[in-house]
Amino acid sequence: MTITRTRLTDWTVEATGTSVPAPIRAAGPIAATVPGAVHTDLMAAGLIPDPYLDENEKTQTWIGLADWTYRTVLEWKPDGSDRQELVFEGIDTIASIRLGGAEIAATRNMHRSYRLDVTGRLKPGGNVLEVAICSPIKAADAASLALGYRPHTNHHPYNAIRKMACSFGWDWGIDTSTSALWKPVTLETWTAGRFSEVRVAGDVIDGEARLRVHVRVDRETDAPLMVSAQVAGVTTDSPVVDGVAVLDVAVRDAAWWWPRGYGDAALHDAEIALLVDGDVIDLRRHRVGFRSVEARITPDDAGIGFAIVVNGQTIHVRGANWIPDDAFLHRVDRARYARRLAQAEFANMNLLRVWGGGIYESEDFYAECDERGILAWQDFLLACAAYAEDEPLWSEIEAEAREAIVRLSAHPSLVVLNGNNENVIGFQDWGWKKRLEGRTWGAGYYYELFPALVAELAPHVAYTPGSPFSPDPEEPQNDPAQGTVHIWDLWNQKDWPHYRDYRPRFVSEFGWQGPPTWSTLVRAISDDPLTPESPGMIVHQKASKGNDHLTDGLTAHLPLPDTMDDWHWAMSLNQAVAIRTAVEWFRSLSPVCSGTIVWQLNDCWPVTSWAAVDGDERPKPLLYGLRDANTPRLLTIQPDGDDLRVAIINDTGDPWQGQLRLDRRDYGGNVLADHTLRVNVDAWGSHNVTIPSRVAAAADAARELVVAHLGDETAYWFFGEYRDTNLQPHAVSTQAEKREDGWDVTITASALAREVTLLVDRIDPDAVADKALVTILPHEHVVIHVTGALEANPRSFQDPSVVRSANDLMNI
Repeated sequence: MTITRTRLTDWTVEATGTSVPAPIRAAGPIAATVPGAVHTDLMAAGLIPDPYLDENEKTQTWIGLADWTYRTVLEWKPDGSDRQELVFEGIDTIASIRLGGAEIAATRNMHRSYRLDVTGRLKPGGNVLEVAICSPIKAADAASLALGYRPHTNHHPYNAIRKMACSFGWDWGIDTSTSALWKPVTLETWTAGRFSEVRVAGDVIDGEARLRVHVRVDRETDAPLMVSAQVAGVTTDSPVVDGVAVLDVAVRDAAWWWPRGYGDAALHDAEIALLVDGDVIDLRRHRVGFRSVEARITPDDAGIGFAIVVNGQTIHVRGANWIPDDAFLHRVDRARYARRLAQAEFANMNLLRVWGGGIYESEDFYAECDERGILAWQDFLLACAAYAEDEPLWSEIEAEAREAIVRLSAHPSLVVLNGNNENVIGFQDWGWKKRLEGRTWGAGYYYELFPALVAELAPHVAYTPGSPFSPDPEEPQNDPAQGTVHIWDLWNQKDWPHYRDYRPRFVSEFGWQGPPTWSTLVRAISDDPLTPESPGMIVHQKASKGNDHLTDGLTAHLPLPDTMDDWHWAMSLNQAVAIRTAVEWFRSLSPVCSGTIVWQLNDCWPVTSWAAVDGDERPKPLLYGLRDANTPRLLTIQPDGDDLRVAIINDTGDPWQGQLRLDRRDYGGNVLADHTLRVNVDAWGSHNVTIPSRVAAAADAARELVVAHLGDETAYWFFGEYRDTNLQPHAVSTQAEKREDGWDVTITASALAREVTLLVDRIDPDAVADKALVTILPHEHVVIHVTGALEANPRSFQDPSVVRSANDLMNI
């Protein structure tokens, strides 16, 4: 190998500008971690408190108004290399790079890397390297004026510069407006040649696994160069001609890559080598998977369907939207990605959509998806705004898109590249046309640039122009009967039972808010008294009229509590039930509805939001509701006109057969009417059974329910809302037994108990229960296993703030 890479890690950073407080100016340059961000460096220096806590966000707005200069001294000793290059993998955002006082580059995009040729510029000994980053707020404002106003959904014109949109805040996100060298900076020296681009595609073509490799080479030698590709015991090579080599390798015996639940996510080690005179001078290693992908658009009697098809198999998508897992991106490492994706698996998910207001996700994220068989859908980074199609923005977006496609399309988990988030419906439905006054707004990216780049660079990955979308660009783009749809009128205007008014083909966004877990909430907010409207709570509620929507969406179902403990539980429960209801309904429409992607899996800080996992990585009750609703074998009771039906959804490769038992019972557990029949549901199939009226019709809606059993699955139907039924308080008792890794907690019901949950983070913030939201019939019991809390007193599991149910909220 003739390439040497030296990571530059010894940096300082200094703030300048009129917004900078005197103590920060007095501190001068402080130690900077690279990769890092100025906020975390200021915290490490003891100059600011944690912006995630209390109202600290408000006091730190000066950071986004300041300019920041990173400095290091690059020690250089001539090493005989032909070329010396500085590689900046991620600069956030508008920067001037200076070497020895002279500018060598100006950068405008945090979503791309920069490789700067400094051959002949380095002197032996110390070389001062500076990266001067200007205020992102001022840069965005100036760029918006230069490009001309374009509508957006923020208090800053994030759409004018190529910075992560949610860095300026979102309706769930903190406004950091940070500056950063957020990825590594490296001095790279080399001789003879190097790969400048490597495109790797694991594909299945006509039933045969194939590895396709396309490389570009920078060279400093006239000697012949060869490229060799090796995978699964098969090797092929090709000469480099005019700086390019193309290889196509048939791998006939290779196992295919399948999504989780559909087969093994088989991966194969591949090596791509650049050689001169038989010696390797550059080497790339990839773990590749062989699969075919199609975004299938199918007109039918119900409209135009949308489905993701892998290896010829339609995938019933059970997914979630993904946002950056921390507002400070450098803090998310491979282990953290693994924890989050394990939680997605816990919730029976098979797809994550990387939302377009964040980043092109990291190699670690995609490697975890590859290994787990989790499908990935990556938005191009244009969200909730109109985007100028003028320079310099066009060239920046093209450059970042090209780099992202090349990097990410090597991963078998990447199955969809999507043009934008909500920008086309913004143009159609949000009044943008009048405000644009004829200016460009982004259509050229979604319908011309991006599809052309995907066809050129990653034809093995499906492309959609936007989310939501309808296949005809002239048609309404958020039509439930065509393509994909976002459903937000429930949260914003109506109530969650109205999810059943929809018969969508594929839902790529829908959601309901809830607070973070209790231990996360009280760690982040020290208000005394702590109330839904206390100052810290308001700072950590970013949605417009968020608390009003929480209340309006609760009171039809549960009484509005007057204590913070009960408010927290009620809102957490309502979030979980709302989304569980939606997912079960959408899945009950199979095959008309082929997938759901809930908003959202994760949070980037501690906040009241739509997430299933809070900003401290703790599962909210919603995650358990999703686990139940996404179970591969789902039994659910749904209204069907004046009737009730049982929907049996079999998302497994084996038939589901057995006796379906239907009971109408009273709240004392007595069977009032029953019916039994044998059912046989095909693999990957669904079946509906109309419940006979003698079982489906209640004599006393406040005191009766329907229970369906099939194998290990049980479904319940209640004829009235929680608050309108005869739920009794103090309906359960608990007994905890110590186990090696935690506790087995047996919960026994003396009367019908609904949505029984152990809020174990109140005992130990790191404790986790294996189930929640359990309905227990009278005189029956359930065992919940708790991992952690090893030092707890067993009586802690009897605490009314820990063992909760819907029954608790009936007498508040």
